Amino acid sequence: MIAEIQSVTLFATLLLSFFESSLCTLQHVTCGSLVKLMNSDHKVRLHSHDVKYGTGSGQQSVTAVNDVDDSNSYWQVVQAYKSTPCKRGAAVQCGDVIRLLHMNTNTYLHSHHFSAPLTESNQEVSAFEEKRTDTGDNWRVMCDSDLWRRDDDVKFQHIDTGMFLAATGSVYGRPIKGQYEVAAMKRNNRNCGWRTAEGVFVKESDDPIRFQEKNQDDDEDDDDYEEHDEL
Repeated sequence: MIAEIQSVTLFATLLLSFFESSLCTLQHVTCGSLVKLMNSDHKVRLHSHDVKYGTGSGQQSVTAVNDVDDSNSYWQVVQAYKSTPCKRGAAVQCGDVIRLLHMNTNTYLHSHHFSAPLTESNQEVSAFEEKRTDTGDNWRVMCDSDLWRRDDDVKFQHIDTGMFLAATGSVYGRPIKGQYEVAAMKRNNRNCGWRTAEGVFVKESDDPIRFQEKNQDDDEDDDDYEEHDEL
């Protein structure tokens, strides 16, 4: 009788553990996931495309759009620059430092000490080529719980400058008419909240995602890539 009770208890414990693991996968953003990030205030999605800024750094522009179906709004959650690889499908913890890789152009969400195009008091946010990733691509996930929940607002603080990713509310004219300015703000206000909208959320796996990236300090020779195990 005691052995039967122990067996039932063990089975229930394993079932609960499996349920909790599955629940975590369903409810939280995980390493390797492909997401669209919607600004909580303006209800527009973080976006990029192969259009360069005409001022500032001249790097690829980052905006926000109303279009729900635009594939240029997909970003992959990957490990921070020069950090220990995170496990594919592991839930991202509040306080973790990550990078966001733009899927259609293979560029990282980036910021630096250039003025934003429309609101000069803010800092430019660009998309920086994957081969030249550096610490300017690192962002801290700030949220109120232990893990980054898919249905909660989070904020992204730029590691190098301490500024917060924001949709400013200013709108572009030509050639990207109707798209919203995305910039980094000093003040952590309502423009800085983001929530996952659509996405493909990766379940936990021991298999790493393998890809090649080239650091800014590497030689100019394109064949001189350093291969990493990612996630």
